[in-house]
Amino acid sequence: MTDKEHEGGEGRTGRRKSDKDQSWIPNIIRKRVCTTFVEDSLSNGALCQCGGMRETHGSNATGDYFGAAIVSQWDSSQHSSEYPTDAFGELEFAGAGRRHSHFLRLSCDTPPQIVYSLMTAHWGVPSPNLVVSVVGSGGCEKVKPWVREVLRQGLVKAAQSTGAWIVAGGLREGVGRCVGEAVRDHAAAASCLSQKKVIAVGVAPWGLVHHREQLVNTQGSFPARYYVQNASRDSCCLDNNYQAFLLVDDGSVGRRGGETAFRSMMEDYISHQHSGSIEIPVLCMLISGEAAMLKRVDLSLRKATPWLVLNGSGPAADLICELLDALSAVPMSCTSPPPEGEGSESPSAELRERTRERVKRHFPAEADREKLVDRVRALSIYQNRDLITVFHGEQDSPDDFDTVLLKALVRASKRVSSDASEYTEELKLAVAWNRVDIANSELFNGDIQWRYEDLEDSMTDALINNKPQFVRLFNENGLNILDYLTYQRLEGLYRSLSNSSLAYALLQRHLTERQSLLYVTRLSLQVSRLLWDILGDVCQPFYYGPLGLDQSTSTWRTLKVMALLLGDCLYREQCCVHPWASLFIWAVLQNRSEMAVYFWEMAGESVLSALAGCKILRELSKLESETAAKLSLKELAQKFENLANEVFSECYQSSESRSFNLLIRQSLVWGEATCLEMATAADARLFFSHDGLQSLLSQIWWGDMERSTEVWKLILTFFLPPLIYTNLISFREPEEEGKTEQVPHGQDTDSLDGVDATMFSLTDMMDEDAEDYAAVRVNLKGAPSSNPKRPFVLLRWREFWFAPVTAFLGNVLMYFLFLSLFAYVLLLDFKPPPPHGPSTLEFVLYFWVFTLVCEEFRQVGRIRMKLYIQDMWNKCDITAISLFALGMCCRMFPWSYEFGRAVMAVDYMVFTLRLIHIFAIHKQLGPKIIIVEKMMKDVFFFLFFLAVWLMAYGVANQALLYSYDPRPGWIFRRVFYRPYLHIFGHIPIHEMDGGIECTNNVTLIEAGAEPCTSTYANWLVVILLVIFLLVTNILLVNLLIAMFSYTFSKVQEHSDTHWKFQRYNLIAEYHSRPCLAPPFIILSHLHLFIKRHIRRIPSVKIKHFVLDIRGRQASRLNTWEAIQKENILSAQNKREREKDSERLKRTSVKSDIAPSLTLVHLFMSSTKCQINLTASVNSSVAYRYVIHMI
Repeated sequence: MTDKEHEGGEGRTGRRKSDKDQSWIPNIIRKRVCTTFVEDSLSNGALCQCGGMRETHGSNATGDYFGAAIVSQWDSSQHSSEYPTDAFGELEFAGAGRRHSHFLRLSCDTPPQIVYSLMTAHWGVPSPNLVVSVVGSGGCEKVKPWVREVLRQGLVKAAQSTGAWIVAGGLREGVGRCVGEAVRDHAAAASCLSQKKVIAVGVAPWGLVHHREQLVNTQGSFPARYYVQNASRDSCCLDNNYQAFLLVDDGSVGRRGGETAFRSMMEDYISHQHSGSIEIPVLCMLISGEAAMLKRVDLSLRKATPWLVLNGSGPAADLICELLDALSAVPMSCTSPPPEGEGSESPSAELRERTRERVKRHFPAEADREKLVDRVRALSIYQNRDLITVFHGEQDSPDDFDTVLLKALVRASKRVSSDASEYTEELKLAVAWNRVDIANSELFNGDIQWRYEDLEDSMTDALINNKPQFVRLFNENGLNILDYLTYQRLEGLYRSLSNSSLAYALLQRHLTERQSLLYVTRLSLQVSRLLWDILGDVCQPFYYGPLGLDQSTSTWRTLKVMALLLGDCLYREQCCVHPWASLFIWAVLQNRSEMAVYFWEMAGESVLSALAGCKILRELSKLESETAAKLSLKELAQKFENLANEVFSECYQSSESRSFNLLIRQSLVWGEATCLEMATAADARLFFSHDGLQSLLSQIWWGDMERSTEVWKLILTFFLPPLIYTNLISFREPEEEGKTEQVPHGQDTDSLDGVDATMFSLTDMMDEDAEDYAAVRVNLKGAPSSNPKRPFVLLRWREFWFAPVTAFLGNVLMYFLFLSLFAYVLLLDFKPPPPHGPSTLEFVLYFWVFTLVCEEFRQVGRIRMKLYIQDMWNKCDITAISLFALGMCCRMFPWSYEFGRAVMAVDYMVFTLRLIHIFAIHKQLGPKIIIVEKMMKDVFFFLFFLAVWLMAYGVANQALLYSYDPRPGWIFRRVFYRPYLHIFGHIPIHEMDGGIECTNNVTLIEAGAEPCTSTYANWLVVILLVIFLLVTNILLVNLLIAMFSYTFSKVQEHSDTHWKFQRYNLIAEYHSRPCLAPPFIILSHLHLFIKRHIRRIPSVKIKHFVLDIRGRQASRLNTWEAIQKENILSAQNKREREKDSERLKRTSVKSDIAPSLTLVHLFMSSTKCQINLTASVNSSVAYRYVIHMI
């Protein structure tokens, strides 16, 4: 390239911000310019041997006649010099309508690491998992059709599936054009996600590119517009189907081969870079080729680069394939690779003669055939044959091309590393390419006996790079997850978290500095701390056991102590106790859907694991700021809730009693959590709406009473306790419970598929105290009760009064009595301040509220304050009690007596609204409460719009009607209160017309007299009033009605689900409450205080509905749950297969009908030449034929 080409691109506009990011390129990247004119003897002195004309060379290049005279051959390294590059940036192909491509003019001596870094770090080209360098014929040589098919169906498809780079010439000629067309066709047929994986990189000589002057701009082009003409013919123009162009400049013009050396260095450099745990494989693909291509093959073989040769594609490729076939039949005289210099042993004379004949046949026009024979010998084919793989394109299918690529690379890797396993290398490549189909068909077909050591590293790569199909494949073919997953590997997986992931950011939030990730112990504690923050009090901290920490130890205090420990710890070599659950948590934290589902399938305790995943994902969605990521987390959370619901449904259909045990048993995997606790924390409303769970709640709600008991019987018995011992209320007898599930004679009562031997009851789990009366128990059939038999009188008394429904009924009745007492005191017995008051009934009211306060303190002591405050009704209780305390204090003093009375009145409203929570248990009223709660949010939005119009109209109305009124109270009433009354029709017309007694005297007005209204702008006031009423009464009110209608229709569909969730909270609350209602509940509180703080008796009702089972019984329950999960998964797989079969059947039917319709069309066309009568008859026959064929 000459200096005059600098002028071509000067003054271009439209540069973007990215040109500043690449302004450093000319300082590092160079171009080459011919600096010595070496005359070409065939051009009569007009041309230099570099290909450039004499006029394009500078005076220094043409002035050295003596030096040029003694030079017979132009050499790039000696006769050209480097200058800062003047062509780089982005390339826009005019009229192509495609995205911009990157391009760079660079010297042939440019270090490849700089170029590779530029492409991956600055151009944004993704790093390859494989590089396929396609070399072959150029110029006008025609490429065979089957070669085009191999490129289109084989190469590009393999590149898409493996994430490969395709490196080719980049010009619209020969093989480079075929590669570009193959990439184009694939992009047109594939999805957008697949298109991004096919990267075509063009490496071409700068001096050979047509219209290269359009690319020149010393400041960079962003973009450079490139015009291409005669695109239908082969030319040396750049191909618009490539994503990047490396234009190698050796100082020559119009000469081929200037890029060969750089391309070889680039391939060698990339082959030493890593993709995961393996080096990036590089494969050269030879298609046809001229005699000069043999030197290119020789250069790559010396660097141990593998080659794939297409047999039958052209001269050079065919010559190499024939030589390989001949070498397999002729014995070699040397088995070791010869050195590059002299002294290497040559093949036999017979082989040399055969080589000479083949060279003559394939290159008849070549003058120096002996040199080609020597070059073929220099190829050392008989030593490097393991690096060459032959693809018989006319015999092999293009669909097998990716397998051929894999085999070629494996052969090369085996040759380079003789002590490496061939199949292990092949497996690593398959994992890197994510080709599980190749691994299934070639590696795990039963012919290879895989060992644990062979799969270990590949398993780690599959986990880190999110390839769940390989994880499943390894687990099914010899990898034992119990031996694989140690705590050291688990911490390594957490270290592999992406810097952009939410889990990584949350872990960093707990670290004082980034380098703390190097400390294993601190990382383990940080993961435990993260899970504790997400899951809360639902379960105990994770990973405390291996670290030798106590579960009750403060996490932050433990972190301070363990942070001082450095070096290896003993626990790192221990195997994870629950490996699948640990991997499940790791995958869920990264929002890896497919992998998380697979780990859930493999982990035990399916229902609880799915609910735990739902909880983690929903907590993460609250912390995620990006909308797309937040939506993805919510979708995966809903998927796990659906899985939990489906598995539990299958369990409930199989065995009702076992499904109840499943809901309340403590999990060793999830820190002694239960399904009910986890579902409550995860807000799994769909799960709570299941009939089986509601059946359990109903059984807990009624205790040992029959669920069909009428409410009036409970109320009557509540006031007449002796009726307990009559037949008015039916109780479930233990022996009757044992008969609820019939077990056929001879059937094993411990059968995993049938009904188990455990039954659900409450009676035998009661102890002598009310709070120790647990919600559920499990008794074996025929086994004696662990508690002593109580007398009938005491037993019936406890069965009635300790049932949650009785506690609820007592609280409701006493709460109505409390409201009646409050209303009576407020209306009839609210005495003046001391010493005249308060009255006796008011003191009773104070004591009643005090018992309510004690109950609230008891509830706060059971759970964290944060969880207590989150409940809306707890907030209501705090508000009511706070207002009552304020009113009680204020009414004791004369100066604040009236204020205290007002506060008491407002507080009565709050206490009364608290009744809504009690009605939540009702099946009809419960869903309506949910709807009202949602509509309240709509009212707030409506009030916002209404307040805007009220202020706008009120201020304008006040200013127009009253010129002066200094009374703030009246101004506030006229600005807000009166316009609000206007909405309901209260319009004071007499004030606007000025028909009231008033005055304009400022002194009287300031004294409190009514100011006169101004009649000047009465017409404007009326107009404003009309507009105000039009907007508020018609627009805003109808908007509110529409919002209510939308909310009602939206919530009505799921109101039952929301109500059932609230029903659980209500049942759990009254199950934990003492049986006595306020104010008598103070007796229960005193009893609890004595037991907990004096006698030190622990409570069994701190956690709701907990069943602790161990040993064989827990193992059988887990096995039974796993069987139900497998049934669900089998049914899902069957449905998927049926869908695929039905789809194939419809396709087959369409394929069968199409030929029939074609035949009918031909038949009907042939009848047109006959007479009209015959045509009519044939048309009717054809119609019947069509109907028959369809």
